[in-house]
Amino acid sequence: MAEPPDWVPEGIEVTMPNAARVYDYVLGGYHNFAADREFVDQALKVWPNAAAVGHAHRAFVRRSVRWLVAEAGIRQFLDIGSGIPTLGNVHEIAQAAAPDAHVIYVDIDPVAVAHSKAILADNPLANALQADLRDVDDILRHRDLTALLDFERPVAVLFNSVLHFVADDGEVLAVLDRLRDAMVRDSYLVITHGTAVAQFTREQSQVTELYRSTNSVPGHLRGPDQLAAMVDGMDVVAPGIVPVTEWHPDPEEKDDLAPPAMLSVVARQP
Repeated sequence: MAEPPDWVPEGIEVTMPNAARVYDYVLGGYHNFAADREFVDQALKVWPNAAAVGHAHRAFVRRSVRWLVAEAGIRQFLDIGSGIPTLGNVHEIAQAAAPDAHVIYVDIDPVAVAHSKAILADNPLANALQADLRDVDDILRHRDLTALLDFERPVAVLFNSVLHFVADDGEVLAVLDRLRDAMVRDSYLVITHGTAVAQFTREQSQVTELYRSTNSVPGHLRGPDQLAAMVDGMDVVAPGIVPVTEWHPDPEEKDDLAPPAMLSVVARQP
């Protein structure tokens, strides 16, 4: 087997699929390995629409970040569970609209963080740090975060396609409660989350089993009521808790081909 590229930290396992790199491959990126590509190929045999879900999700990320900059005046972004910030990710969208926007990416995967740091090396207003999303206090106190973000001013905290990898509902709510405690008025919380789709029950179950077979953490699907609990007490931005394809869609986008397997919500701290 070929040696991993020199940007891969020593000792990191690259022979098993990884959620961040799988997503990168789905989007047409190049920060992935054979194991990630093989997993995607297997998943697409089970559920050919899965790639459309990934592209629709990335389109939502673009729209929501543009909205936060233009309509909410946000200039600080904390993207938790960010994966690899390539192909139109948060810093590119935010800084294209507002060059003074500050962005911190957080991921548990050291390979994703190593990728991120390499990509952001020449960007003084963006950085990445390695942490478990459940360690909220460690994230908020991290010197790389405090160097760029000021939580005494409004910030958008993004949990895009990551909370479904935390199976315990109470743990998810505890994380979000702690973050909301740290967020000032007019801050925003953005969540996207996998959800069950009746006509694709078999396909979604088979993809979950694929994750289990590779020792990866499978997604834990949740519905609108559970997302509502995640933003309880906040002001939910219209159109509310909806599939990503229905959140302020751009007329030119063709996300209607994607099944409604990913829910979204954007909420303001009152």
